[in-house]
Amino acid sequence: MDTLEKFNTAQINVINNSVAMAEELVSEYYKMSASQWLHRRYDVKTLVDLRPDEIVRGPFAQIIRYKGQRKDSHLGSSTYDLYKICLQDNAILSALKQFSEIKLFPFTLYIITHELIHIVRFSKFLQSFDASNEETMLEEARVHEITRDILLEARISEMENVLAFYKGWLKPIEELQKR
Repeated sequence: MDTLEKFNTAQINVINNSVAMAEELVSEYYKMSASQWLHRRYDVKTLVDLRPDEIVRGPFAQIIRYKGQRKDSHLGSSTYDLYKICLQDNAILSALKQFSEIKLFPFTLYIITHELIHIVRFSKFLQSFDASNEETMLEEARVHEITRDILLEARISEMENVLAFYKGWLKPIEELQKR
């Protein structure tokens, strides 16, 4: 595999800020207290920490579901879903070069907010992780709509260019259902 561009230290700091803000925005939107929040049920990783099978071409991120289990338990009933948000540094950095009006913080805030919404919806059984292709596309449209609503409300500096970038996903869900 060819060498993929990775985030540098300064960019990782921006990503960490994006994660912290996305967690706050999503937990507020879903009215989840700190004890209800999904800490320890997901992790956000960048290219440097991804295994080869977690690296994909094209998307800016993907969610992989693993089964977790406490070290002191051997019962199958103690397993839980552990989600890994795999940020694809190379795809994000490539998009930033191609679309100079988009900045790293609002772009990664959108991406991470979007992925956290998926995880909340999976965890609350609002959407199946193993949905059909058609249902997955409907879910993508729903999640893009929720992401946009959350980020418009938050009034993040320079977010308007990111929202314009994702405008294609905002077709009304009813249009998608008619297909």
